[in-house]
Amino acid sequence: MKRMLWMVLLALALPMAAFANSGGVDFTNSGGTLSGSSAGLSLSGSVLIAVNGLNGMGLVTGNNLGSIGFSTGALLSGDLQNGGTFGGGGNFIITGNGTNGIPNGALFTGTFDGPVTWTLITLANGTHNYTLSGSVTGTWYDGSTVFGATVQLTINTGKGFFNGTTTISSGDTSIVVPEPGSLTLLGTGLVGLAGLLRRKLKV
Repeated sequence: MKRMLWMVLLALALPMAAFANSGGVDFTNSGGTLSGSSAGLSLSGSVLIAVNGLNGMGLVTGNNLGSIGFSTGALLSGDLQNGGTFGGGGNFIITGNGTNGIPNGALFTGTFDGPVTWTLITLANGTHNYTLSGSVTGTWYDGSTVFGATVQLTINTGKGFFNGTTTISSGDTSIVVPEPGSLTLLGTGLVGLAGLLRRKLKV
């Protein structure tokens, strides 16, 4: 029985280890106009300035590698000035423009898969920043389904509050892209586990 337990743990550990080493691609954006109302928040004109980990490449930087844009669902709680929660849905698109080895066209097309948090940050000097954060899921440019998270920081709005439009200072979006080998190992692990359980049930 102890031997079987170790075999089951091994069968599960192999694919899980592969997922732990799955590739993640990090996108950094700057600028762009963030607009909002109770109907939702949307970002347009934000430029992609760094990509790390795409297709095995290290950090790639540039003044304009592409763009990031999104829209959220409607306001669920709180308000635009003091922070709140927006619904998921909407859209989230990362596009490359073929510069510095970054592919040309849509790299990620998806939606917010849960609530989007809109947070007011009051600094010691009484001025304000806002952050937007949420998780996303969608389609990678190779057709696979991927997921990730984004955090966007606004330009300081001074001692005033968000009035419906502001500029993004910087943003970071991380997309988890499982490596093909990890999917193979997952299948192998599950097949092995099924075989062990079947053999045990026959005994």
